[in-house]
Amino acid sequence: MIAAALWALAGVGLLFTFDDHHNSQVRVFWLFQPPLDLLLAYSSWRVARKATGALRRFWRVLAAAGTLFTIGDTSQVVLAFHQQGQWSTAGGTVQGACFAVGMGAVIVGMLMHPFPGRSGREKLAFWLDSTTVLVGGAVVAWCFAVGQNGTDDLVGTLVAGAVILTSGFAAVKLVLSGNAPMHRAAAIPMILAAGVNSIGFFLPSGSDGHLPAYVYAARFFPSLLIAMGPRIQEIVVRFDETTAFGSRRRRPYSLLPYGSIAVAFTAVLAALPSDTNTKLLGAISGLGLIFALVVLRQLAAFHDNTRLIDQLDATLAELRQQEDRLRHQALFDGLTGLANRTHFHEEVTAALATCEPGTTSLLLIDLDGFKAVNDTLGHEGGDALLAGVADKLRDSVRTGDMVARLGGDEFAILLRDCDDHDAELTSKRILEALGDPIPYADTLVRANASIGFACAEPGDEVSGLLRAADLAMYAAKHDGKGTWMRYHESMQPTGR
Repeated sequence: MIAAALWALAGVGLLFTFDDHHNSQVRVFWLFQPPLDLLLAYSSWRVARKATGALRRFWRVLAAAGTLFTIGDTSQVVLAFHQQGQWSTAGGTVQGACFAVGMGAVIVGMLMHPFPGRSGREKLAFWLDSTTVLVGGAVVAWCFAVGQNGTDDLVGTLVAGAVILTSGFAAVKLVLSGNAPMHRAAAIPMILAAGVNSIGFFLPSGSDGHLPAYVYAARFFPSLLIAMGPRIQEIVVRFDETTAFGSRRRRPYSLLPYGSIAVAFTAVLAALPSDTNTKLLGAISGLGLIFALVVLRQLAAFHDNTRLIDQLDATLAELRQQEDRLRHQALFDGLTGLANRTHFHEEVTAALATCEPGTTSLLLIDLDGFKAVNDTLGHEGGDALLAGVADKLRDSVRTGDMVARLGGDEFAILLRDCDDHDAELTSKRILEALGDPIPYADTLVRANASIGFACAEPGDEVSGLLRAADLAMYAAKHDGKGTWMRYHESMQPTGR
């Protein structure tokens, strides 16, 4: 980049040095172009190798355009050193064709770059904005360039002015769209190139018909700025690929069409003849004032709409959070954070509907002596014991299992993909964990428990499986408490 900047400064210096030698100015102007075009093509190609998908396609288009610019400007160098009396920056047939194809491809590539999540109405608005700026560029070209260059090149003048403004519009839209194929630091010099190019395009020629040195410089300098963009992007990609092509939040409205209208209106004012009567001048000035007031009113509406949208988004986010809280309250126990009876029933039902026979087990856990804890330590001590038991149960099962508090001091565990043997091991692990006392205030509380478990059989329902585990749990209590018991048919009550 430093070498390119020094090269461009040397070219500008020579343009001013040969201000009275018009043929030498033309030769310097074209001689210093190809290296900058080559830098554009090479840097774009390097960035394309790092990019993927639509990003790679965009940078390949830019690399191809840089190659066309290099070919066209190189051919023009040859012509400049073999022709005399050409006092302008207008290129020959080859250079003009290469520039037209390359610039057209770049503009189409920028306008066609995909924007994920954009609706049909947003796409229509984008193309209406593009057309507005295109017409604005044509109006400016008509007002400033047609009278200077004559009517012989009317179409070319209009097209050139429209292309310059449209290229700047497309570059700005890419930066503000939220899905730009380049980093903001790389886009800035390319946007500036369009601005400087438009200034150079409309600068008048000298009294003798030749272009002054500052006009040559204004038309040459954009080549450096355009080449700088891909080079900056290459550096950004080299050091941080994650943010080089990062998406950004786009503004819900665009100000560019209003800017295009303002530029076109300013061009109309500047093109008015010096002998314009007061009536016409007042009418045009009033029209401009009305336009400015309408724009300010529209901007105020945009601001209000954006504020309302932001408030709506915040309200929706708050409602979603409230919904999540209500859902959590409906499905989980407030004291222990475990699933409640309703949520547990839903999960067991889903597990029974999809499991293989003998692979789903249900444990029912009832604390022994919990009433004595409440009587001696109060309800706060009982709550601390329940919360401590819940933590121990969570730590004793696998990630895919579900622990629930069914009510009071009764807990349940759904063991997925777990046979009888695994259920026995889990029961032993739980009883071992409950053997460690739970601290509360200045004392330690022990939580003894009785566990009953049942393994699901084909056709079992939640109520039947819970009933079987409940019978096994009461059998464990009857057997001496602090132990576990597996359900079997003999536990069913008789005499019915």
